[in-house]
Amino acid sequence: MNKGKITRLMLFSFLIAMGWSLAGMALQVGPAGTVPVSMVVSVEAKHAGEVPAINREDVRVFRGNNRLRVTDWAPLQGDRASLDLFVVLDDASNTDLGLQFDDLRRFMNAQPATTAIAVGYMRYGTVDIVQNLTKDHAQAGKALRLPAGLSPNPYLSISDLIKRWPVGSPRREILLISSGIDRLYGGGPGNPYLAEAIERAQRAGIQIYAIYASAAGHFGHSFWRFNWGQNNLSQLADETGGELYSLGFQTPIAFKPFLDQFADRLQHQYKLTFLAIPENKAGYQRVRFETEVPNAELVGADKVYVPLAK
Repeated sequence: MNKGKITRLMLFSFLIAMGWSLAGMALQVGPAGTVPVSMVVSVEAKHAGEVPAINREDVRVFRGNNRLRVTDWAPLQGDRASLDLFVVLDDASNTDLGLQFDDLRRFMNAQPATTAIAVGYMRYGTVDIVQNLTKDHAQAGKALRLPAGLSPNPYLSISDLIKRWPVGSPRREILLISSGIDRLYGGGPGNPYLAEAIERAQRAGIQIYAIYASAAGHFGHSFWRFNWGQNNLSQLADETGGELYSLGFQTPIAFKPFLDQFADRLQHQYKLTFLAIPENKAGYQRVRFETEVPNAELVGADKVYVPLAK
């Protein structure tokens, strides 16, 4: 090969390398025209074993193909561990839910002193708060009572609770115990009450975890209804950064295994702040999280509310 061809090949290779480099730089979105957005993200182990430690440089946030700049990744521990936890029970649940109250009380009593717990019951599109937020966990446990059979739409109730819940703690979460059955909308995709509850939770930065508990009466053994109830609960939890815990289509014989998993999740949460790209008007944007740390997975809400740039 003559010297001229070698020179041209070297120049061509250099230009290709530069092109890839510039493309990679374009994917890393800088601060110009961006706004800081914060949300709670959990770390969990993909397989058995300890939950891996994650540092800020290990976290990647994407909107589409654009990688957004992470500015803060703070563990919600120590002086940042404050948590407001609302335990919400469905008043339409079967009364055998009372068999799980000892597990719920043990879970409440085991929470750290930095956690404030409230208890409420969903009924007629609202939440009857039987215990306001308190750090007296034993007192919160005493507020548990048997379901009264009055809850036509759990998602209207969740939306109502979020609207009435004043911003206080930097971390607010809901533990929902319900069949998820919507007696107003019925079953099938496109439930507007579910969509509104998810949107309100995402806007408020509230994660929702759910334990499936069967409904009382006919709806409790209608496969079509409780199947869609579980689907809706799973969507509500997943899109807000939480998780649905269930064991078939019956109330689990014990809540303890699920409550232990939930408690472990609360111990591995972080406040993530990144620079989002605002659109022409404020609204929700879908984001995803990645990490190359072995056996680690980042879990957060599917969408985040992005305000206009100031």
